[in-house]
Amino acid sequence: MPAAAFEQVVLRLPRADELPELRTSLVDALLLGTLPDEARADGDEVLAAAQADYARLLEALYAQGFYGASVRILLDGREAATIPPLNAPETVDSVQVIVEPGARFDLGVTDIAPRPPTAEPFEDFRTGAPALATTVRDAAPSTVEGWEELGFAKARVTDQDIIARHERNRLDVIVRVAPGPRLRFGDVTVGGQSAVRAPRVRQIAGIPRGETFSPDAVERAADRLRSTGTFRSATITEAEQPNADGTLDFTIDVIDREPRRIGAGAEISSLQGLTLTGFWLHRNILGGAERLRIEGEAAQLGGTSGGPDYSLSARFEKPAVYGPDTRFFALAAIEYTDEPDYIDRTVRLELGATREFSDALTGSLGIALRNSRITDRFLPRDADGDYPEREFTLLSFPTSLEWDLRDSALNATEGYFLRAEVEPFAVVSGDGDSGARTELDARAYYSVGENVVLAARGQLGAVVGPDALDAPPEFLFYSGGGGTVRGQPFRSLDAEYDGIDLGGRSFAGLSGEVRVDVRENISVVGFYDVGYVGSEPFGFDDGDWHSGAGLGLRYDTTIGPLRLDVAGPVSGGTGEGVQIYLGIGQAF
Repeated sequence: MPAAAFEQVVLRLPRADELPELRTSLVDALLLGTLPDEARADGDEVLAAAQADYARLLEALYAQGFYGASVRILLDGREAATIPPLNAPETVDSVQVIVEPGARFDLGVTDIAPRPPTAEPFEDFRTGAPALATTVRDAAPSTVEGWEELGFAKARVTDQDIIARHERNRLDVIVRVAPGPRLRFGDVTVGGQSAVRAPRVRQIAGIPRGETFSPDAVERAADRLRSTGTFRSATITEAEQPNADGTLDFTIDVIDREPRRIGAGAEISSLQGLTLTGFWLHRNILGGAERLRIEGEAAQLGGTSGGPDYSLSARFEKPAVYGPDTRFFALAAIEYTDEPDYIDRTVRLELGATREFSDALTGSLGIALRNSRITDRFLPRDADGDYPEREFTLLSFPTSLEWDLRDSALNATEGYFLRAEVEPFAVVSGDGDSGARTELDARAYYSVGENVVLAARGQLGAVVGPDALDAPPEFLFYSGGGGTVRGQPFRSLDAEYDGIDLGGRSFAGLSGEVRVDVRENISVVGFYDVGYVGSEPFGFDDGDWHSGAGLGLRYDTTIGPLRLDVAGPVSGGTGEGVQIYLGIGQAF
């Protein structure tokens, strides 16, 4: 027979109705309440949990300002604190936790000095306010951090007196802080066994030697090193003592990732067929944390929406060019795209740079040369039975600005995202007019309670300058599929030009989702998508709309939620039946 075990922990708290927050905190703190069934049948496990719960319950009481409390934990009527660990009962049939919270304490004397001249008055740490342990615990570190932000890198707490005056239910807090001297960044040395040259490590980190110390600058330097992808870890340590000239030295320790990596993927769709991808990545290829990534893709293998598509690209990146926050890149790509309306054979070269203006704002500027040979299937065949072909070379300047204030890129629950792109282009050779392509992508996320997230996305696009029949086909817009309107077939909505169907010169999309958590790692999603494609760059009078809706399932993993969406058309004449979408990360 299995050993007997207690079924529940009985918590006795006087005035529980008056102290609902305290009761919740005490219940959450109890290890005894979270023991699995097999541990509840083991007296040693129960006793160990009970004896640990004394400190956990007191911590919960202090956090709520109760410093005169008493805690009793009874195991079959015996005080757990008096039971020797080597004489634990074999089993425990009943557990009672009796808490007498006493009176809540208020703050009496609140003296932390000296405080930084830029410090704002404490809101909660003041005489007469509830003496919450969290408030008391945070007051001194926030003062030290205030001095550090002004350049006093060695600020520290030198003395601290916390006195509980039980006769008056008051807590006096007296703290003394030594700011130390104001310091500047000194020399930076590089440690560890990295294959990246030490001068490049310092250049990427971008610690501003000679400038006033700032903890934000140190954190930013470590982030720059990690963002290269070359280092598995990066730590920056300050010297114990400052130099006589008022500078403070630092040591950077980095550990490299494996220099090479390969990867592959496969995806299958009833409409688009099989897609195969693969890449080869070399980190630190020239000894300066540079990256070279060669990537290939074969798509629409056996699909019904067009012939096979192939692409091969190589991208080189070098961090810390023209400053630590600017990254240089060079791209070479060849692409073959077989669509019902056209065949596109393109060779593309691009040079550019990206810059991080802040944690949220990033910009990119490039110059690209593109040669394309197009077979126009939307035009009649010639006398030999061949479709007309055209060839042109474009010089373009792709530019983008991205503002990302989401709490997570893969599974956002709060915040905003905005990306604007514009690519002016000029015809270097061949027929056609110069112009520009623009795109705007805006997203917003809002949490309702703990289990519901509302998400919205708006998209706009336009091509100005050339007529659709003369524009590069890949610059034109289509709607339908996972990135625009779920439930409608991929690229099923286009525009009409005097009886010819081709991609549009304008696009608008709107998507809304309601995401509801139903279990710890599982959520369900309801969504509705609308898309528009028009023949003119602006306005909504010369195109068509369609929409789709459906339900989705999400399963959270360490790399993002696994996504399954099932959708069907709601309006428009571009599709019928059900579409299924699989992926990693939310749809937007």
